[in-house]
Amino acid sequence: MPRNRPALLAAALAAGLMALAPTLADARVGGGSSSGSRGSRTQSAPAPTQTAPSAAQPMQRTQQPSNPSVGSTAPAAAGAAAAARPSASRGFMGGLMGGLLGAGLIGVLFGAGLMGGLGGFASILGLLFQVALVVGVIWLVMRLFRGRRQQPAYAAAGVGDGATGYARQAQMPMSGSAGPATVATMPFNPTPADFQAFEQLLKGVNAAWSARDMASLNRLATPEMVGYFNDDYAALDARGWRNETRDLTFDQGDLSEAWNEGGRDYASVAMKFSMVDVTRRVADNAVVEGDPNRRTTATEIWTFVRPRGAAWQLSAIQQAA
Repeated sequence: MPRNRPALLAAALAAGLMALAPTLADARVGGGSSSGSRGSRTQSAPAPTQTAPSAAQPMQRTQQPSNPSVGSTAPAAAGAAAAARPSASRGFMGGLMGGLLGAGLIGVLFGAGLMGGLGGFASILGLLFQVALVVGVIWLVMRLFRGRRQQPAYAAAGVGDGATGYARQAQMPMSGSAGPATVATMPFNPTPADFQAFEQLLKGVNAAWSARDMASLNRLATPEMVGYFNDDYAALDARGWRNETRDLTFDQGDLSEAWNEGGRDYASVAMKFSMVDVTRRVADNAVVEGDPNRRTTATEIWTFVRPRGAAWQLSAIQQAA
């Protein structure tokens, strides 16, 4: 059995690589999946358009973490913890009242009240008076004690209101800074030159993908997207395949949304295009998927990003649902 262990490990590794490899229909650029980042809008679907009227598939591969609102859960958790703890004021005051009432009853039984004691009916009246007096004192002390304890809670509520106001302000276009769970964004209107650049990027990325031109891919796409391209190359290599797309034609497209955040312009564009998409086996150049004489059509949402004054780059590809 130990002699066969290396062979078994090799077979298991090969099976794992085959499982991670793209399916036959998903060998084109982007792996036929939704990958990349759209800044603060990564976890939200692009707005539907005439070209892609259905909601886009959510990101399956992204380096952009989800950003839940931490501030909304912390006060609730703190309140639940405080409610679960026994009240110190109730414990102290309850013990004090119990002790005083106990002392009064013992005084009646032994003929001495809390204030020296009386006998017979006078003892009962004295006890009632003592109880009323003790209850009044305890009520007054507890009110004062609770009032002092509630002051920090009101201060915390004031901070929360300020944080909420800050978050609303951070969403305004002219906000100078943003809270931890929000990012300031501004509308952005691409120019005709921008749309021409988007079309050229669509063609350039596909051409570089087919040629495995890493220098061009590094220039045309973000490092995150280049990393996904490398993963897809490795998955194809594990099967001994290569994919090529050629004769790409841009058929139709329209803007889904465009915005600016953090000094970067973003534009998500629904793009419908046709091309020859063929996957071949490297060993003998045999076609394993696609038809070299037939065009295929795809509709995807491509998101582009650029720092101010720089060139556009591909930052995400999402499949139209």
